[in-house]
Parts: sequence; structure tokens; C-alpha cells
Amino acid sequence: MTKAARTTGPISRGRRGLPHVALAVLCASALLPAACSAPPPEHGRAAPAGISSPATADPALAGYYRQRLDWRRCPDQPSFQCTTLRAPLDYAHPEAGDIRLAATRKKATGSGAPRIGSLLFNPGGPGEPAITSLWSYAGAFSPAVRASYDLVAVDPRGVGSSTPVRCGADSLGASRGKRPLPGAAGTGGPDFATAGDEAARETASACERGAGRLLPHVGTLASARDMDLLRVLLGDARLHYLGFSYGSYLGASYAGLFPSHVGRMVLDGAVDPTLDGVRSLLGQARGYQIAWDSFAADCAARPGCPVGHSATEAGRILDTLVDALDRAPLRQGKDVVVDGDSLLDAVTNGLMAPAWETLRAALREVRIGGTSALQKLVGALDASGFSGDAYVAITCLSGSLGPRATPAQARAALPEFLRTSPRFGRYFARQLSTCAHWPVPADQPAGPVTAHGSAPILVVGTTRDPATPYSEARALARQLSSGRLLTYDGDGHTAYLMSVGCVDDAVDRYLTHGRLPPMGTVCA
Repeated sequence: MTKAARTTGPISRGRRGLPHVALAVLCASALLPAACSAPPPEHGRAAPAGISSPATADPALAGYYRQRLDWRRCPDQPSFQCTTLRAPLDYAHPEAGDIRLAATRKKATGSGAPRIGSLLFNPGGPGEPAITSLWSYAGAFSPAVRASYDLVAVDPRGVGSSTPVRCGADSLGASRGKRPLPGAAGTGGPDFATAGDEAARETASACERGAGRLLPHVGTLASARDMDLLRVLLGDARLHYLGFSYGSYLGASYAGLFPSHVGRMVLDGAVDPTLDGVRSLLGQARGYQIAWDSFAADCAARPGCPVGHSATEAGRILDTLVDALDRAPLRQGKDVVVDGDSLLDAVTNGLMAPAWETLRAALREVRIGGTSALQKLVGALDASGFSGDAYVAITCLSGSLGPRATPAQARAALPEFLRTSPRFGRYFARQLSTCAHWPVPADQPAGPVTAHGSAPILVVGTTRDPATPYSEARALARQLSSGRLLTYDGDGHTAYLMSVGCVDDAVDRYLTHGRLPPMGTVCA
């Protein structure tokens, strides 16, 4: 979606990224310099002598930090430039070979302000292409930010037009143990834990066959090192960064690795790195319950609310709809099947965006057998270029993101999930085995990130954010030695660039002038 529209969001099942409907279509080979057309290329500089580079500590990496970026106009995106760069498959063993990273930039306008440097943008995920997301969102930045920064995005390793993870499986569906699982809020039906475990085993086997060599090397820590490589090649002494949702976890990981390289960093929709995969899922279940109750209260006050006149009634109606669709899915033509899972996908998308008007329409239509509004909410996933394969591969290398519960552990955890979130407890509990059979161990354990010695880092949290609950933003801001929390008292996932004037002004002031908002600032 465009920022102004705010009409829908992505499937939220463990996935944390910017809400949007559609992004610009990415040409399969558009980011290869040979595929780009006039104007002539703009050749990058080798890293200036004063730019700090890990290559000074490991001469085997020096060639990566000396490469020149060959920027050319992106086909179909004439206001952007595209390039590719080489990165080591394994930073600890550069002799193991290279991977390709695709990047894009929109140069600073320079209108009335000195250029500060590059602002690296990540929309979240994991598995979300950053390049097409920046193409979609660039127009939402203020003139002051556009004047001061080149806007830059790189598709993380494993994602989009960078060297991709391809498993040949429905990794996203498998990660949530899809079908048949009647009773989103109940406890009846086939064993959700066994189904989830079997699906996770199938996904792990498919990914090991299809992308085994790449799987150990697509974690968040490796992507953070790629960000520092790009910083050097861009000629920036420090990394200025804007990360949303999972992008906040990536940014915090970068700050933990390279605190002295941090410039002006904004982490919106923050992830708490101390949580393990189980507690992270439980927090999301709680977050979506809070968001649903907020939506239901608003809906109940409107005439013709499709889910009744109180939050309690709304919950009962949603449960009834999910159970009914599991027993008898709606069918539109030969390709569209809407079951209970589809409805919950649409609801979580609508809560994340937030897109309450569209969600009311979807619920109203489903009650009479229609699916068009629901398909708009669910269809955001395909439109974004999101990769379920990359999502699982990156998630499972993180102790904070990738749950590895056995079926017995998942069954034992289910009652707490249902108490925490009657509407969405089972929905999230079904992901508890996502990484149980992953062939590669996690390389990033859960734990605090302090980033001692870094420049100030601005953390933005939304009080009723379903995907990254507000408690996680508070926790990350406390952990960071230089963290400052900016609170948005509102609904939806992330706040900056979402037409919240107070938030936009505070973040812009920090990015352009380095001035943090006062401690305790709350935007309403």
C-alpha cells in the first residue's frame, strides 16, 4: 500500500513487517547492471581511507570492501538507481564463495539542506524485499529527509533479488501447520501439535534439499554484516538506518555488532531480543487480542457492525465464523477457497494495517457468503513479493524468532496461549514447531542488546501494536545504552510514515538535526 492509503497489511502470522497492500513489481533481472538502460552508469568510489572497515582486521575480506558500486537507472523506476554487490557467503570463511546482494537508492534532492549521507531502509519481515518496499514508500518521506539523505535499500541475503532461498515448498503455510485444524479458539479437532510438527518436518526437508548450502548463512547477524559492507561501499563513516518491525531486530543486531558505526538509527515496531521464540509468539497472540478488542469496541459503536454490539459478542461471532468456514469453506470459482484460516489471516491483516473499514466489510460479506473484501486483505501477501521460504530460513537462525517446540511442548503451551488470547491463541500456538526440525542450529541466541558506545538510538512503539507489542519497544529502549523511547498511543503496526504528525515530526527532527524527542514523549 501507499502510506497515505493505509488500506491493509501483510499476513501477520509470526511475520513482522510494514503494513501495505502492494509494492512496485520487481523485474526478475532488473537489478543486474547489464539489464539496466540509459542514462550511463554512475560508478561508485572505493571506500575512502578514513572509513572504518572490518577488512582491516581480516585481509581475506579486503576485496569485498574495495569493490565499486555500478549504479544504473532501474527499469520502470526512473527516479531510482539499482546495483548489485558481492558479499561473502560466510564472513568467517571468505574462501567459501560469494553471494549477490541487490540494492537501490534514490539520491538526495539537496533542496535547502546539506546532505547528511545515506539512510538505509528495511521494512521488516523477515522475507520482505526491501527494494520494492522503498520504491513504494519513498514518496512518504518528508522533503527535509529527502533533501538530507540518499534513500537506500538492500534486499537481505536470501530475499528478493539478492541470492534467494528457494525450497520449493509452501514454507509459510507449513510453518503454521495448515489444515485441517477446526476450531481457532477451541481445543477440538485433529491434534494441532502433531500437524504442525509434521508440516515443519516437511518444510525443513524441502529447504535442506533446495537451499542447503545457503541455509546456515542467511541469519540476521550475517545481514547486519552486509549492512556494514554496504555502509563502507557507500562511503559513509556511520550507518544511518530506519528499520520497521523485524527491521528493528536487524538494526539492533547491527548496533550490537558495530556500536561505533551507528549514526542516526530509528527502530519502529521494535522486537525485544531477550524473548525466546515461544514468548515472542505468546506476545503476538496477546497483541492481536488487544487489537481485536479495540476494533470490536469501535465496531460496536457503529450502526450495522457485522460482529455485534460488544467485544464479547464480537468474539463469539468471530469464533462461530471460523468454525463454520472450517466445516464448509466458501468457494469462488475453482481457485479461491476461503476457510477459517483465511478469515483469521484477513482479520490479522486488517488489525495490523489498521484497516478497520475494510475489515468490517470483509466480515459483513463473509457472513452472507461473499469473499471479495476478504481477498483484498489476504492478497497483500502475494503482492508484496514476500518469501515464505526466506521467512522460515531467517527466522530459524534466531533464538528470539524461531520456536523449536516438540509436539508435547506445544500441547503443554496451548492452554496459556488460549488464556492469553481466546481469539488467536491457537492461531499462534500452531507455529510453535516452526523450527523444530530445522537442519541448521540458531546462530543468534536470545539476549539483551546494549550497544555500548553507540550514538543515540530512537525506538518507536505503538500502544496497541498487534505484531510487535508495545512492551517490546519499552524493553528494547531500556536495554540499549543510548536508547530513547517515543510512544504512539494508537492502533496498528508501526507509526512513522503513517500520517501521525507528532511521530513524523519527532522522527524527522532526529534524522535531520540529531535532536531526540524529550524523555516520556507520547503522541496521540
